[in-house]
Amino acid sequence: MLTERTTLVQFLIEERRRHPGASGELNSLILDVALACKAIANRVASGALGGALGSAGQVNVQGETQQKLDILANDYFVRATEWCGDVAGMVSEELDDPYLLPDGYPRGKYLLVFDPLDGSSNIDVNVSVGSIFSILRAPNPGIDPVRDDFLQRGTEQVCAGYAIYGPSTMIVLSVGTGVHAFTLDPNLGEFFLTRESIKIPAAAKEFAINASNQRFWEPAVQRYVSECLAGKSGPRQRDFNMRWVASLVAETHRILTRGGIFLYPRDSRAPAKAGKLRLLYEANPIAFLIEQAGGAASTGRQRMLDVVPSDIHQRISFIFGPSEEVARIEEYHDQPYEPPTTLPLYKTRGLFREEVS
Repeated sequence: MLTERTTLVQFLIEERRRHPGASGELNSLILDVALACKAIANRVASGALGGALGSAGQVNVQGETQQKLDILANDYFVRATEWCGDVAGMVSEELDDPYLLPDGYPRGKYLLVFDPLDGSSNIDVNVSVGSIFSILRAPNPGIDPVRDDFLQRGTEQVCAGYAIYGPSTMIVLSVGTGVHAFTLDPNLGEFFLTRESIKIPAAAKEFAINASNQRFWEPAVQRYVSECLAGKSGPRQRDFNMRWVASLVAETHRILTRGGIFLYPRDSRAPAKAGKLRLLYEANPIAFLIEQAGGAASTGRQRMLDVVPSDIHQRISFIFGPSEEVARIEEYHDQPYEPPTTLPLYKTRGLFREEVS
């Protein structure tokens, strides 16, 4: 195995050699993130045997009930990366405020933002979960960052990726030179390159959306989904499958593997909120990967990576997949659409339609 496949360490060294002036700090930080993901994978795999299932009995800044593994995963990320001198500060889904390093720890030139355990509602039912991370340059290296230092467009990311804890543990990442997947060999404790230069299939045959929210969707999303459901007899002239795992990592991994489109649109349940998913540590890193894989990522109205953040926990609508599909939904937002009625009086054989003998 050691001679046949490239390890994550070797891959990062080769990438660094393309930039002779690189200091190696980015590589070091990525490897520390990988270490945190190994630790999380171990706790996830132990399930009930590890005593970490169930609620932690407290609520995070998002207003969501924290699972025990949410807190453990957050701690693994922090402890694996805070000491190395590569990072200046962090933002996590599980922390109200930016995490500042303890006194005596050197401040580096990068900022780390992460969702330590995406899809944690799936933990107790043994469905795949994951971690999402993004690395940004610190505007003021060597000192504690302030809140505004993290409010950078997604285009400023120098690395983004996720770990998926499923039948096998994988890290999928990009440093701006395509998307590459590494699978953990549990016997050696090392990640090996198993998929290189991943590309999203251009033709989508699946869509992922939480259909229970259908009554709240915007007209453009109503139209897009109804056209997919119409199948071969509809305007799309092909059948679509619908998927929903309730884990952004799992949905992304499936789309990077076999194609499709993901939609978590803005809806009318809470008009003041621009969406459900978090911009900095969910939407932006996934959007970075999707674009590197040849796809597109959008709010439904604009490119995701161009959004200027206003808060470290900002929520946003999120649509990604093949460029053509994402462009179609953006176009639908600019066009009027009246959903077909489901009232019996207005159907083909209704009271208000003259029957033809």
